[in-house]
Amino acid sequence: MSTFSLLALTLSLLLIFTTATSSSSSSSDDLVNDLLTLQSNSKTGIIHLNDQLISRFLTSSKTPRAYTLLIFFDAVQLHDKSELRLRDLHKEFSILATSFITNNADKPSSDKIFFCDLEFKESQSSFGLFGVNALPHIRLIEPNVSNLKDSDKMDQGDLSRLADSMAEYVESKTKLTVGPIIRPPMFSRNQISLMVVFVLIWTPFVVKKILTGQTLLHDPKLWLSGSVFIYFFSVSGAMHNIIRKMPMFISDRNDPSKLVFFYQGSGMQLGAEGFAVGFLYTIVGLLMAFVTNVLVKVKNVNVQRFIMIFVMFVAFWAVKKVIYLDNWKTGYGIHGYWPSSW
Repeated sequence: MSTFSLLALTLSLLLIFTTATSSSSSSSDDLVNDLLTLQSNSKTGIIHLNDQLISRFLTSSKTPRAYTLLIFFDAVQLHDKSELRLRDLHKEFSILATSFITNNADKPSSDKIFFCDLEFKESQSSFGLFGVNALPHIRLIEPNVSNLKDSDKMDQGDLSRLADSMAEYVESKTKLTVGPIIRPPMFSRNQISLMVVFVLIWTPFVVKKILTGQTLLHDPKLWLSGSVFIYFFSVSGAMHNIIRKMPMFISDRNDPSKLVFFYQGSGMQLGAEGFAVGFLYTIVGLLMAFVTNVLVKVKNVNVQRFIMIFVMFVAFWAVKKVIYLDNWKTGYGIHGYWPSSW
């Protein structure tokens, strides 16, 4: 073969390789641009997928892809089941999406991961491709994943703190920075304006009641009840339940007809667990208050001794139950200590 023929063959192969590479790069750029368009058209930043879009962006696209997808699997017909918390989790997922987009608007990394959701009735075949058979369910499809069942699944522990724990999961898996979680304000401007007007109208009447001592704040029983409520509210973890929107109980996955009130594992705490522990702590606190403020005024020594023994027995039982629950839930044991010498 002549030198000229060899040179022509080499140039032809180089041209074919360059054309194929350019075509592949152009196709990847087109997919990214389509995802960006769908994202910009969504109010929440979540791209709503279906079977056709799953085929276009995942099953029909070559690996490695130029993007990563985080998919929230949803089922509208299950939104009424409070134990699944699908509606709340989807809202937190949208907060995660908008926070990432806002915090990374000027960074190239914002084009690399897209937040999507998939509805069961609309895309049952896609649920089968991922092997999803239980909700809530979130999957991370990285660029090199070809078999969708091999994509990474977000654990239940990553949902415990809602958008915050989801963000930690995304950062640990993708090495991207989500940034601070941006939550919508609790009250709108109109609501705040109405509250300010209401406060200004009622302020003179409230001041008059306070100066004349005719308010509930001057009633000692209210302060007593309030202190007991605050004590119970503090030790029961009620604030945690409100902030994280934790359910009182969940259905048993092995037997949906049964309810689970105590979840074994430190990743999540149900509302019933906190209330049970708070109730036991409150009993001990009230008994201690009774002993130090009421029992000391009883003149009969035998009555004092009997009630004191009863209080010690109940307090010991309550604390023992709390320690047992903590050991069962976390696996950490609490051992008694007896000094070897005084």
